[in-house]
Amino acid sequence: MSLAQPVENRLFVLILQHPQEKKEVLATAAATCTALRHAALVIGLSWPNLSRALGRPADPKRWAVLYLGSAQPALSGTDKEVIALNRRGEPAADQQAMLHGLEGVVLLDGSWSEAKTLWWRNPWLLRLRRIVLNPRHRSRFGRLRREPRREALSTIEAATLLLKHLEGGPEIETALFGTLDRLLSHTPAAEVRSGSAHRGVSPPLRRR
Repeated sequence: MSLAQPVENRLFVLILQHPQEKKEVLATAAATCTALRHAALVIGLSWPNLSRALGRPADPKRWAVLYLGSAQPALSGTDKEVIALNRRGEPAADQQAMLHGLEGVVLLDGSWSEAKTLWWRNPWLLRLRRIVLNPRHRSRFGRLRREPRREALSTIEAATLLLKHLEGGPEIETALFGTLDRLLSHTPAAEVRSGSAHRGVSPPLRRR
């Protein structure tokens, strides 16, 4: 189901995957990396910093992390699908400045509880810029997987939305959604176990 040739993307996509997620029938992180030329999937629970997770030197100031959860009420009334947040979890005043000059973005791959574990075990994520998704449409998984809310997308859908708005170019959306559609067409509903419900690509980051 892989593409003959990965599509060129400028913004590097680094996916941190919880070890339990790779067992899921509908896991899409590997397919995302196969479809993109500049992407990497690393499996584990913690890394000392961004550079170690990435496998090469990287400046955290030029990276963002996909943030999902407590910021959602602040997004009511906006039609933007990709929004940069300030440190208070509110939409940043200068969106263009916050989204400009990014070298890469980190996605957390796993169930809500697994992604939450990844967040708390990697405090260096707090040094990255924060991006939140506000998708106009629900996940393409439909009835194959229950989603707790509209913005709960699969990893491949989240990567598609990010690259679509931060890079432009229809070829990225076409390639990634084509990969997803092939995955869904080859996955009978009977194979999807009930434990795959409530999955997403970042934890709800409310402090208890």
